[in-house]
Amino acid sequence: MIDARRLRILRAVADHRTVTAAAAALYLTPSAVSQQLAALEQETGHRLVDRSARGVRLTAAGEILLTHANAVLAQLERAEAELAAYGAGDAGTVTVAAFATGIGLVLAPAIAELTLTAPGIRVRVQDAEGDASVPMVLDRQVDVAVAVEYRGTPGEDDRRLTRVPLYSEPFDAVLPVGHRLACREQVAVADLEKDSWIGPYPGNPCHDVVVLACEFAGFQPRLEHSSDDFRAVVALAGAGAGVALVPRSALRGMDLTGVVVRPVEGSAPTRRVFAAVRHGAEGHPLIAPVLDALATAAVREAALPLPASP
Repeated sequence: MIDARRLRILRAVADHRTVTAAAAALYLTPSAVSQQLAALEQETGHRLVDRSARGVRLTAAGEILLTHANAVLAQLERAEAELAAYGAGDAGTVTVAAFATGIGLVLAPAIAELTLTAPGIRVRVQDAEGDASVPMVLDRQVDVAVAVEYRGTPGEDDRRLTRVPLYSEPFDAVLPVGHRLACREQVAVADLEKDSWIGPYPGNPCHDVVVLACEFAGFQPRLEHSSDDFRAVVALAGAGAGVALVPRSALRGMDLTGVVVRPVEGSAPTRRVFAAVRHGAEGHPLIAPVLDALATAAVREAALPLPASP
């Protein structure tokens, strides 16, 4: 009989591509992960992984088993949810990983709502970049992710996850007050080709959005200054260090001294935000109210006005 705990290890190895990384995610030693993989291979009678200097890759048999593992683990999540519902599991802790703006925009309002509608649910928040929270859900480090769509995001058809769309928001152009285009009501990205740029570091989902917007406009941005803190990005723009594209919600309540904020002309680059849980866990009596509260907060906050600037 196949041990479901070993199926979780197989999936972690498939996700992380190395035994060491999978072990860290599962809070196990690399030797323990290797032992469990060997035991799983003995249980199934098939070689499931190929090891090389570059890491670990699933064999054809391993890929077949992984497909079933995703279904089995999702069913186990449903079983836990139904048992919790049977036990009237209306009190407990849900851990949510979210990026800073998402915390302010939807997670904090959701927590405030839950104190009224589901006072037995305690939400524990972990700050995580928009591309880091989904792996945390898959590794069972957190229950819910508030994440940003990026190049490597698991798709909506990924059987490991259930996704709930929350909101989409445009990026606005942030220019120094004295910029040659500051007088325009809208700014085309193509007109900023010759400027110095300020933006997030590679790996941040917003970095991808900025680079793709510039590539779509026909150029590679000259990123001279990097920060994942949009307050720093705006401060640098205000000092005349360059131009930037910043998600509209990140500009809310920010000191915009020295800059002008303008909508992007045409099809503006967009940040898409969603909540994700392990497939099968969406019906858990603790998790479902959290997802509902996030969705409600997103609807309430979706219409974001352009921040006031000169």
